[in-house]
Amino acid sequence: MNTKTPLPLDIKLMNGVATALFGGLLLLLLGALLAWVMRQPVFAIRGVTVVGDVTHYNAMTLKANVMPRLQGTFFTLDVNAARQVFETMPWVRQAVVRRDFPNRLKVQLQEHQAVAYWGVEGDARLVNSFGEVFEANLGELEKEDLPRLSGPQGQSAQVLAMLQTLQPLVAPIDVRIDQLELTPRGGWRAQFDSGTALELGGGSTQDVVARVVRFVKTATQATAQFKRTVEQIASVDLRHSDGYAIQLDGVSTLGDDMKKQH
Repeated sequence: MNTKTPLPLDIKLMNGVATALFGGLLLLLLGALLAWVMRQPVFAIRGVTVVGDVTHYNAMTLKANVMPRLQGTFFTLDVNAARQVFETMPWVRQAVVRRDFPNRLKVQLQEHQAVAYWGVEGDARLVNSFGEVFEANLGELEKEDLPRLSGPQGQSAQVLAMLQTLQPLVAPIDVRIDQLELTPRGGWRAQFDSGTALELGGGSTQDVVARVVRFVKTATQATAQFKRTVEQIASVDLRHSDGYAIQLDGVSTLGDDMKKQH
């Protein structure tokens, strides 16, 4: 009966090393082949499919403005870096980027919805529906008669929230808040679309609301005493604890210009 002679230990070690080296070489070759395939022009990103509620961009404009800034092919593209590139576009608030085999990207965009201007007259900054400040071409606005908001840096959401709180309160006297400012000291100033300037004072939102409600309830009565309308109020000061003061267009004497009203 034939019996196999065990291989010497050194032969076994040599065979094991040879097998490992061959396996490693094969993996390297496969890796190189795969890397070569992934870099082939056939997998270069050639198009973008845009989804979402988009009004300022389409696939053509994105391809022209974004594609030259993307690096890599379908396989090697850094999707997170691509997302950041899309989000540098002026009207883009958020982008979700996915690969679309073999050489396209599918991009879901959320655009900024402009609800107000931000800053001084002529500033190109806008406020979106989330209270975030962004910059864009004002000539691309769908609606230009937006209110103007201003305040300390980082307070845009608070100013927008105050506008949304106060606007329904002044609707009964047929005016609209055209400007609203939060001062560095925490006071509020506003202007109606009629041109009326208002000092709203500081304090909590409830404090400001209470003063505005008091004014709205009595504004028509107060102006009627001087045969004027609410639109003819030049300025209002609501910072008085026991009422407010108004200045009327066309009423020039100090005694008549300033009227306390409970």
